[in-house]
Amino acid sequence: MAGFRRFEDIIAWQKARETNKLIHGVTTRGTFSKDFDLRSQIRRASTSIMANIAEGFGRRSDKEFANFLNIAHGSTYEVQSHLYAALDLNYINQADFAELYARLEEICRMTHALGQKLRR
Repeated sequence: MAGFRRFEDIIAWQKARETNKLIHGVTTRGTFSKDFDLRSQIRRASTSIMANIAEGFGRRSDKEFANFLNIAHGSTYEVQSHLYAALDLNYINQADFAELYARLEEICRMTHALGQKLRR
């Protein structure tokens, strides 16, 4: 299991948790808070990243863990796409977009690398 004792030890999960908190914060502001569909979708996708990392770890096999990391990896792209929608609708500013996008890129690299390691 890649040397982790608990899912909380996985840095990608820690970063996903931090990013999830930030996503929830920006979605409570201004007009974003009134767009229930987009707000709900981006929050669910963001939560899905950390949840899939934890669930994969809990499956206790490298193959299944790698599969759940792949799902978490896909969810990072989903959140990034939703960020573009939020930016285009002026729900978030460019600075918030750039910070969140960069955090998601880092999580994406981590889930990909860990998944690759588990598949070897």
